Amino acid sequence: MPEREYTASEAAHALGISLDTLRRWDRQGRIRVRRDSANRRLVSAKEVRRLRGQDDHALSARNRLEGVVREVKIEGLLAEVELDVTRGGRLVAVITRESAESLALEPGMTAKAVVKATSVMVER
Repeated sequence: MPEREYTASEAAHALGISLDTLRRWDRQGRIRVRRDSANRRLVSAKEVRRLRGQDDHALSARNRLEGVVREVKIEGLLAEVELDVTRGGRLVAVITRESAESLALEPGMTAKAVVKATSVMVER
């Protein structure tokens, strides 16, 4: 049975990005797509999982921090999510409101933070 394929707009929604971003990623080679007979972009479910960080081989273990949601503050278009990280410590992330709502984040539930920055700066 062949794996499900998403249209470009379905894949963009599943990834929490705009359709324009998906198109740009395609031009930049950051996402693997195939074209159907009408030249429309199709994205495999495997590729969506890879980009969402659900593919166990996509990211190194040190980039993924498991924890428990302590608090979610939603204001305007943004949400501030605070996690108590399992390895000790607390992590605060600012994400889009849409992402927080689609993940249905609530205090007490488990979640993972995926760090994609190459450095963190703290100044006093």
